[in-house]
Amino acid sequence: MYQHKWISEATMNLPVGKAVCVGRNYVAHAKELNNPVPSRPLLFMKPASALCEFGPDIFIHSKRGAHHYEAELVLLVGSTIHCDSTEPLRHIAGVGLGLDLTLRELQAQLKQKGHPWEVAKAFDGSGCITPFIPVTQEQLHAGLTYRFWQNGTLRQQGNSEHMIFNLEMLLKAITQFFTLHPGDIVMTGTPEGVGPLNVGDQLKLQLGESATVFHSKVVKQV
Repeated sequence: MYQHKWISEATMNLPVGKAVCVGRNYVAHAKELNNPVPSRPLLFMKPASALCEFGPDIFIHSKRGAHHYEAELVLLVGSTIHCDSTEPLRHIAGVGLGLDLTLRELQAQLKQKGHPWEVAKAFDGSGCITPFIPVTQEQLHAGLTYRFWQNGTLRQQGNSEHMIFNLEMLLKAITQFFTLHPGDIVMTGTPEGVGPLNVGDQLKLQLGESATVFHSKVVKQV
């Protein structure tokens, strides 16, 4: 069962809650999928059962169709954020990275029919999360960068300063509908460069210029 992990030992023990996710938060990503750029945050959720560790293995299920990766900056909530909270970033305890796995063909079919597409986004193992790094409000305001490699090739690179809706705006928008509790996470959206995973792929995520790099491998399940 997934549990939040930290790079540093001097961190808080938090329960695992829901994941609130943001779609189309980078202009170039919206355009690469021929989607309109949103005028307000596009929100969806993954249950706790969707979360898994990024590494050593990530599992894809052959019967579900193509799994696409979407690398994202992930915020870990340390104290409750509600609709009246001011300075919501001060409630963020840590920052990490994750892959929002998407069954792209199934998602397209469901969207075409006007149906909800949670089964293409919130299935078991669809949120692959790295350990978290403690973070300050000042660091979150300053902007965070991250990169994702597939088999040694740089596929995605993001910067929170390039988001359509910045981190503070996201938290304020989310909490108009969903209170964020300690242990909840926010997956903040993916930059351009998404694509399919293949069995045997070697994956790597890096936050900023840190020497800490996270590795995983894709394994198939029947």
